[in-house]
Amino acid sequence: MTDRREVVSLMSEINDFIAGRFSDDEKARFKGVVDKAIRVSPTPYDSKGLSPAILALRTALLFAQAIEPDHNILIAIGLYPLLSEGMAGIAEIRKDWGEDVAELLEGLSSVDRFSNKNNATNQDNFRGLMLSLADDIRVIIIMIIRNLVLMRAINHHPDEEWVRNVAFEASCLYAQLAHRLGLYKIKGELEDLSLKYTNREIYTQIAHKLNETKRSRDAYIKSFIDPVKEKLLAAGLKFDIKGRTKSISSIWNKMKKQKVDLKGIYDLFAIRVIIDTPREKEKSDCWLAYSIVADMYTANPARMKDWISIPKSNGYESLHATVMGPGSKWVEVQFRTKRMDLVAEKGLAAHWRYKGVKSDSTDQWMTNIRDILETAETGPMQLMKDMRMDVYGKEVFAFTPKGDLFRLASGATVLDFAFLIHSNVGSHCTGAVVNGQHRKITYRINNGDTVEILTSSNQSPKPDWLNIVVSSKARNKIKQSLNEEMQRKADLGKELLERRAKNRKIELDEAVLMKLINKAGYKFANEFFADMNDEKIDAGKFLASYLDEVAVKTEGPKVSAEEYQMQRPEEKAVKNDVLVIGDKSISGLNYRFAKCCAPIYGDDVFGFISSDGTVKIHRCDCPNAANIRLRYPYRIIRADWSGKHGDFLPVSLRIVGNDDIGILANITSIISKEMGANLRNVTVDSNDGMFQGILVVAVSDQRQLTTLLRKLKTVKGVKDIQRL
Repeated sequence: MTDRREVVSLMSEINDFIAGRFSDDEKARFKGVVDKAIRVSPTPYDSKGLSPAILALRTALLFAQAIEPDHNILIAIGLYPLLSEGMAGIAEIRKDWGEDVAELLEGLSSVDRFSNKNNATNQDNFRGLMLSLADDIRVIIIMIIRNLVLMRAINHHPDEEWVRNVAFEASCLYAQLAHRLGLYKIKGELEDLSLKYTNREIYTQIAHKLNETKRSRDAYIKSFIDPVKEKLLAAGLKFDIKGRTKSISSIWNKMKKQKVDLKGIYDLFAIRVIIDTPREKEKSDCWLAYSIVADMYTANPARMKDWISIPKSNGYESLHATVMGPGSKWVEVQFRTKRMDLVAEKGLAAHWRYKGVKSDSTDQWMTNIRDILETAETGPMQLMKDMRMDVYGKEVFAFTPKGDLFRLASGATVLDFAFLIHSNVGSHCTGAVVNGQHRKITYRINNGDTVEILTSSNQSPKPDWLNIVVSSKARNKIKQSLNEEMQRKADLGKELLERRAKNRKIELDEAVLMKLINKAGYKFANEFFADMNDEKIDAGKFLASYLDEVAVKTEGPKVSAEEYQMQRPEEKAVKNDVLVIGDKSISGLNYRFAKCCAPIYGDDVFGFISSDGTVKIHRCDCPNAANIRLRYPYRIIRADWSGKHGDFLPVSLRIVGNDDIGILANITSIISKEMGANLRNVTVDSNDGMFQGILVVAVSDQRQLTTLLRKLKTVKGVKDIQRL
């Protein structure tokens, strides 16, 4: 019953707006659509307990009030619940209501496929939503209005997490779209409601204090306005003057930015002077009104903002000044005409003939958004950040030699300007002639600069260009070009290696090849082959390493670190030995290195004569040394290193660390870069974010091992590393 009364009330208000725009037959049919949506809908309430039909009527009414009672848009909004519930098809709607209404409904359907799937965390969904929005500017306006209706309806909704998600999307997406389209009143309400639902305590505190000071604030505004009215009337101007308190979210942002409480915010309100004057006299009358106020109150030139001479990209025109009012308080005064105020309140949409002429600046903005979405490689939070910067960032204006005016973000460089003109121009930019003087690509554009871009066919994007540009479009185009160039070099490098291998009649095994590439410290094969093309890697030496790896692979199955030690050299002639065993006069003894402790050159060692007469060489700190000395003291002989290096011998190392991405690549990279060291085998076990592994490394002596251990301990994430 309550829903029925609201439907009747909403329809009555909508009828007042559509009078003269709808025929009697269309009014009756539209009313029939609404009745059907209420009576026949199998799901009168959605999963959140809201009525889609009532939300649609609220959206239609708010659209008519805030924007314009456009015939086709109001019909599309009213029909949408029937389409989404499957009670009407596009073909039927196209036949009954026309092609334009059907296209609008298709656009809304496309958006809804993504808007219910957590756009804030899913890149594909967010991208799909934005592309759908950018397809028809009218769909954007409907979605903004619909989001505001939803935000109004969910106060104290029991599903708090869902409310926070809706508020986040309203603040990060729809409020920014509203700002870009000049819908400042809607943008302010969206941001206020978003603050209310995400930080109700702060919102309530500010609202309460504003209510407490309302009487004194109104009195001050009156004391400021009354003498200004007299002066403006005396000058013969027709005008309306009023004061308004700034939005709660705007005040909260100022409090955070300036790090003060509410008492420290001096511009809690603004005075607006709206002049009724012909189009040809708009600028002169606005400046006349400003000069009158500036004669009465001292103006602060540092806070003058002239958006009459050069309007904002969303069509906003106004002259903002800050003057010292009564009681030595700074007051912001805005001067604009009735036409400018209409655009400021209802945005560029107020002047669009929805299927006719559109705003060039807004159309260009939508094109830029499409370019970013199609080329961006980052996540959705970065896309939102980029969009926020583009929307709210300050702008500079520069001219081409032909006099074309371009808008750029504050801090934009010559390189940004080149990519704004065309991607091909940006990719070949070498500098510019700015105001008749040669400038580098790093030169930052200033207001009023005349910029002529210089190009060269030999120029191409460089990695450091990413540190020069500030615009999202330029950054993404540079990344795209760098990736294409690396792929080209990688293809040439791979072709070079395959040609060398073919000449030496070597068949390349992909698995072995990738193992060696990873062992060389490369995460991606493309980077390796690009370096080979740039001759940073010698193809001949790499093929020699490849043959060694293949030879090791064909000798038998892979072995563990402990098993690997059994493959150490069994016998060596004394004359070539690096060891002096027993009495120096004794020669010809065969020896083996004990697998239990794996001694290397430089370790303190001793010899143990086994039953077959072979001398086993143990480290003095071998875990078995104490037992050997206790049980077989008569079979122990002295052993010393002769002073010359021997072969590279394997050493087992136990390593423990955090199971982070890339940590093993960092470890193997250090080993591969250590002169003479060679990683023979790796076994790793990971559990609960930690890993424990055994590395078998071939080294020449104890000094090299000590150096290697010291370097490995510096790797981020390594907790402990010890020799076994």
